[in-house]
Amino acid sequence: MAEPAAPVGTPALWAISIVALVALLVVDFLVTRRPHEVSMREAAAWSVFYLALPVAFGVWLWFDAGTDRALEFMTGFVVEKSLSVDNLFVFMLLLAAFAVPAAVQQRVLLYGIVGALVLRGVFIAAGAAMLAAGTWAFLVFGVVLFASAVKVVRQGEAEPDISRMRSVRLLRRFMPVTDDYRGARMVVRENGRRALTPLAVVVVAVFATDVVFAVDSVPAVYGITEDPYLVFATNAFALMGLRALYFVLHAALAKLVHLNHGLAVILAFIGVKLVLHWAHGIWPAVPEIPTPVSLAVIIGTLAVVTFTSLRARRRADA
Repeated sequence: MAEPAAPVGTPALWAISIVALVALLVVDFLVTRRPHEVSMREAAAWSVFYLALPVAFGVWLWFDAGTDRALEFMTGFVVEKSLSVDNLFVFMLLLAAFAVPAAVQQRVLLYGIVGALVLRGVFIAAGAAMLAAGTWAFLVFGVVLFASAVKVVRQGEAEPDISRMRSVRLLRRFMPVTDDYRGARMVVRENGRRALTPLAVVVVAVFATDVVFAVDSVPAVYGITEDPYLVFATNAFALMGLRALYFVLHAALAKLVHLNHGLAVILAFIGVKLVLHWAHGIWPAVPEIPTPVSLAVIIGTLAVVTFTSLRARRRADA
């Protein structure tokens, strides 16, 4: 990891970034205000837009803050985007399990993205406070990532058990739930009393999975950069395009059968990087893993699991 440098996030940059993020969310809510099935053309256009934004930001960062900061941002973005694809796979299973109508699927995804952004913000602030308290936080983050890697391998492709989610069970215990969807409405009045629609239940289930992914992703990007603003930026850019990317990758996600194994390798690798960084601060002779090497390992791992997944799928189809 590069030597500590001046933070990228000035108060003005933080303010501009948050205003821009809120503006993009408002636009997304306006786009999904009227439920409709998303065409491939619409999804592809939004996906290109949301992929162009981080590239443009990385170029600006390169000129404004230097090559090291730009490389940290792009590496962190690749990590977060990889984890977000796994998040999309779980969203896909949840939408299928709840039989969410195609017309309101993007609204569910948008709620999930907003919940993920809020949770990532909380975890980013907590991570920054831990790092300010001492380098021992890197050891803690490393252990968290090792545990996450083991969890990812063990869960494999198992579908989430909706009925066992505490949040869903609690919701159904206190509020009646209608048998059918009512468009984009989450609460309706039925027989003189308020009732939830299945849309509200699936949104709660999505929020519950957001918590799990926040625990994995924030320590992972702190393994790339210690700058809280860059951690925030990588998470925001990775999450904002998920709504459109879901519809582009919906068919492809089912073919990435080895994705979990690749993400486990990436999480474990970053865990090693964090532990080495912590040890280097105590014993300078302990080597560290440079950011360019991290980027090469991450991209290489993703390329390998994509190739092996497609090969395995072709063999299964044959």
